[in-house]
Amino acid sequence: MSEYNNINAWVEDLPKRGRLCFSKTDVEQQFPNLTGHNLLIALNRLVVKKKIQSVWRGFYAVILPDYGLEGIVPPIDYIDHLMRHLGKQYYIGLLTAAELYGAAHQAPQEFLVISSSTKLRKKVEQNVKINFVAKKTIPQKQLTQMMTRSCYVNVSNPLLTAYDLICYSKNIGGINRAATVINDLSEKIRFTNIDKKFIQSFAPVVTQRLGYIFEELGFEELSNKLYRKAEIAGQKFRKNTLIVVDKTKDLSKYPVNDKWQIIINEQIDTD
Repeated sequence: MSEYNNINAWVEDLPKRGRLCFSKTDVEQQFPNLTGHNLLIALNRLVVKKKIQSVWRGFYAVILPDYGLEGIVPPIDYIDHLMRHLGKQYYIGLLTAAELYGAAHQAPQEFLVISSSTKLRKKVEQNVKINFVAKKTIPQKQLTQMMTRSCYVNVSNPLLTAYDLICYSKNIGGINRAATVINDLSEKIRFTNIDKKFIQSFAPVVTQRLGYIFEELGFEELSNKLYRKAEIAGQKFRKNTLIVVDKTKDLSKYPVNDKWQIIINEQIDTD
């Protein structure tokens, strides 16, 4: 039997106990005498009253007073709880990670999450868009933890963020957008704890493009360190274009960067 008279009282008490999220199953366990129909009615009322926000099917976040009049819970405050609820590995990445490091010229229009699951689809809720990008292996050693209101979240470290920006450049607006963010991110990039397994987790062309961009932006030290790491990892470079083009296109007119074996078919232009 619950110590609370109703779901509303239970929800209001959650933040006092350090909880900002809960599932439908949590409510069922707390109020076993409620029928499924009445339970959903009670939850829907709380959603309408902006006491809670439905952030996923059967999963809710508590709306705190300091979220403002719109009462929208930012994804960073519930993403770790949600991914644990779903049983999926994840990290906050790409432009969202860059923004957390202060390396984004403008706030990303979507909250970008890298996950080991291919089954998660883009979610739009209360004008907040969460975009999931599938990745076969999550490099746990290259994740850092940042504190939110109620828990820690996994965030790609600056080097992993830079790699992902190149790897998924089409998802974020192209190679020049990636280069602009990497330019701002560069002073935070470190090569500590970078082993050959990490380098090998990316195709050689991603390393080539990132190394070339480091060089073009004037970060010779980063470029040289990456080159040495690639050598140790046994990555073999062959000629690749900076941006993907039709294989039938004549590339002979473009210059080639000999060190990184990059065919320069696009000029790097940072904002």
